[in-house]
Amino acid sequence: MSVEQGHRLYVKGRHLSYQRAKHTTNPNTSLVKIEGVDDPKAASFYLGKKVAFVYRAKREVRGSNIRVIWGKVTPVLFAPSSATTSPPKSFGATVRVMLYPSNI
Repeated sequence: MSVEQGHRLYVKGRHLSYQRAKHTTNPNTSLVKIEGVDDPKAASFYLGKKVAFVYRAKREVRGSNIRVIWGKVTPVLFAPSSATTSPPKSFGATVRVMLYPSNI
């Protein structure tokens, strides 16, 4: 076959908001909508996968303006690494849900 196939190692998602209750928010945990996932059974595949919020910064560090905030998928939620939380500016932004580490 001469058709070129994509080699993308991630699935797109959207950062919706922080985990919240009626009166409180928890900025250490974010809600993410993964493209093509509509039920808990489909979401179980993504448990433990890495999530990356990639953005451009103004100041250059080590020759690059691109920065990444990493996290992982926990049951129904995305938990950023403990050192940083996702900035509110990222609400509605695209995140990358990596297809690794794999458990198949």
